[in-house]
Amino acid sequence: MHPADFADLLENNAHYAEAFTDGGFDGIAKAGVLMVTCMDSRITPLQMIGLRLGDAKILRTPGGRVTHDALIGCILGVHLLNVDRIMVVPHSRCAVGSGDDKFLADKVHHATGADISGMVLGSTPDQEAGLRFDVALLRTHPLLVGRDVLVGGFHYDVDSGRLTQRY
Repeated sequence: MHPADFADLLENNAHYAEAFTDGGFDGIAKAGVLMVTCMDSRITPLQMIGLRLGDAKILRTPGGRVTHDALIGCILGVHLLNVDRIMVVPHSRCAVGSGDDKFLADKVHHATGADISGMVLGSTPDQEAGLRFDVALLRTHPLLVGRDVLVGGFHYDVDSGRLTQRY
């Protein structure tokens, strides 16, 4: 790795920092929202629900699944960071939401030659069932039950920008 590999990003950050006015507040979710969504670059979580920096906690995972780490984030968000609404938001045309782990491992192997067949990727050929499972997991988790937290399951359409509540 050479420092120049990131020079454009550091230059962009310098411009960003010159105009930065959002410092000084704590890490509490001002709007009480936590969103688990996909790492897909077509998703802009805060903008799609009309929130701003500091309003929400955003957890990104492949496919927008509630992984072990995302679950920990939800628990900490509820107990420590003012979260009282959790949104689980997978999206249309998602590679992780349209095949199984073998399908994705085969794609990686074909593209790079790397064997990732032993990794649990969390993909599902039934995105709706995955969303239902993740919402149920959060709604019934013993560290979240009775904490006055609402959990909703949504679907985001990357072509229209529409968010639809499913659960």
